[in-house]
Amino acid sequence: MDTLLVYAYQVAFSFSIFILISLGLAVIFGMMRVINLAQGEFIMLGAYACVVCTAFGLPLWLAVPAAGLIVGLIGIAVERTVIQFLYGRVLDTLLATWGLSLLLVGLVTTLAGPQSQSVPADLGGVSLGGLQVPAYGLVMIGSALAMLVGTYALWRFTNLGLIVRGTMQNPEMARALGTNTSMIYMLTFGFGSALTGLAGALLVPLFGASPTMGLFYIAKAFIAVISGGPWPLLGTLSASGLYGSIDGIVSFAFSSVLGEIAVLLVAILMLRLLPQGITGRLRKGL
Repeated sequence: MDTLLVYAYQVAFSFSIFILISLGLAVIFGMMRVINLAQGEFIMLGAYACVVCTAFGLPLWLAVPAAGLIVGLIGIAVERTVIQFLYGRVLDTLLATWGLSLLLVGLVTTLAGPQSQSVPADLGGVSLGGLQVPAYGLVMIGSALAMLVGTYALWRFTNLGLIVRGTMQNPEMARALGTNTSMIYMLTFGFGSALTGLAGALLVPLFGASPTMGLFYIAKAFIAVISGGPWPLLGTLSASGLYGSIDGIVSFAFSSVLGEIAVLLVAILMLRLLPQGITGRLRKGL
């Protein structure tokens, strides 16, 4: 029983990381079809925003949402100055966001230095089957679930969510019905950026903040969203559950390196067997 508890925690913890780093991308890429190669750097900005907020005296529970808001505003600025001119131009978007990624890494390295920084989370530990795990890990799991449920509720049960989904599916019709589609695109990109900033802020107490941290997370995020298929939230949930389970079990039983390798191998197999993703198969009813 103790061993099962430890495995359950490892799986839930890995699952929460996949959800945190993928949810914002599920909105920006999954819904908007914008390939943002600076997504990892938005995670990094959220991490550093949390560090700065705590340095100014904010407690961690306030610094995390503040960091999300800051990155959301940065995302809105990026959408207004760069992305809005590139909708439908995939190659140009790739080049622009890649350049933005390099710019952000260089800027943060210049301002904050290359060394890693962190924020303490003095919550103590919890004993699971003789293994001491940080209580903050449970906070991350709960936060990931809350963000996922909140995002789904917003898109599914509110008028704003209905307008956003209608705009993404048929912008011409939405525009003909009087919707300010430019504003909807801006707010949606900002919301996805804010979710990504929240993820970065939540990761800081356990993994720290560094200028190149986004490189570690962006591949996992794209793997989860692409493997999820055409239904962004359900697909991200399904893929994150699958990869989180594999990563958690293999990492605990062997090593984190083998966990990463196992996730990559399964992702390759998934893309080979289900080229349209998990929800692509569900939508076909097969």
